[in-house]
Amino acid sequence: MAEKKEESAVASNRKAFHDYYVEETIEAGMSLQGTEVKSLRSGLANLSDSYVLVKNEEAFLLNATISPYPHGNIMNHEPLRTRKLLLHKEEIRKILGKMTQKGYTLIPLKIYFLRGKAKVLIGLCRGKKAHDKRDVIKEKESKREVERLVKERNR
Repeated sequence: MAEKKEESAVASNRKAFHDYYVEETIEAGMSLQGTEVKSLRSGLANLSDSYVLVKNEEAFLLNATISPYPHGNIMNHEPLRTRKLLLHKEEIRKILGKMTQKGYTLIPLKIYFLRGKAKVLIGLCRGKKAHDKRDVIKEKESKREVERLVKERNR
């Protein structure tokens, strides 16, 4: 019987879906300090302008802000420190193979807790052009308008 996953989202990068086409997603663990976990549980995380860098067959999360824990002491963590992501070597090699193609980058999409462990959902993304963004906005607005008209008609 399939086991149901318990997932509680902490932070999401909504701007990434606006600026990029998400081709594939990968779930990775994060190497965190004690006060970082407490801050994440309090919802004090921000993923805007963050990205993932692969160096020496290791993945790192850069520019992700996890605010200091408010009840912490002088041993509190640094908010913008580089955090190591926990991935298998095969997964990293597969990602590197796809990243060598033109225009692909790794963007963190969401931080969440799964069975008590902090996870980050990484997207293999390709950048959108300005006209692509406008087309997506037009499509959403027209869909919203149609739904509104159907709702009015059913009253």
